[in-house]
Amino acid sequence: MGNAGDRIRAKYRDPTSLYSRFRQARARHVRGLIDAIHARQGRVDILDLGGSVDYWAVFGADYLAARNARITLLNRYPQTVDVPLFDVRVGDACAVDAPDGSFDLVHSNSVIEHVGTDQDMRDFAREVRRLAPAYFVQTPNLWFPYEPHMRAPLVHWLPQGLQARIVLAFQLHAEAPVKDLAAAQAFLRHNRLLGPAKMRGLFPDAALTIERYMGLPKSIMAIRR
Repeated sequence: MGNAGDRIRAKYRDPTSLYSRFRQARARHVRGLIDAIHARQGRVDILDLGGSVDYWAVFGADYLAARNARITLLNRYPQTVDVPLFDVRVGDACAVDAPDGSFDLVHSNSVIEHVGTDQDMRDFAREVRRLAPAYFVQTPNLWFPYEPHMRAPLVHWLPQGLQARIVLAFQLHAEAPVKDLAAAQAFLRHNRLLGPAKMRGLFPDAALTIERYMGLPKSIMAIRR
């Protein structure tokens, strides 16, 4: 595979992989939201913040078509998508150019930890909550002992200055080499894990569900039905 993104996509396409099994488990929560909305109004307009077509493959095109689903993928960069179920938009998930209640469901998988500062996270959560009556937001759990972006155990619980030095020394970066301490610090600013307390503060009207692996709290899902 050419890069980490390609390797991860290959794991998601393998139905026996751990990646795929977790995605399928999360999809059950999303299907419940989609089915309920479709039962009420016969269609489902979904906004996926930071999403991709690959992610939705687990649902199946037939399932989405039968629910009359239309999925808008919002990203900072342009995408070329030729699948009829999808629209693409370029924009900022912390300041979406759309009126309140423009969608039936807002979806986000492993994005909020990348948006930046605490204020950026609050802005992201505000947009999620205002753009649809239902939402599903998933993020890796700060209190899981393995950090998925550094691909290393326990390092994310250390002071940030020490984390940066470890990232630089051991090249704990999923995408490209870390050239200096400033780059390591920028990497850490771009990957800021949240715990349940912070997610509860950002999404006070949601039910929090903890996804577990071997009994440990792997990720957090905030769901408003």
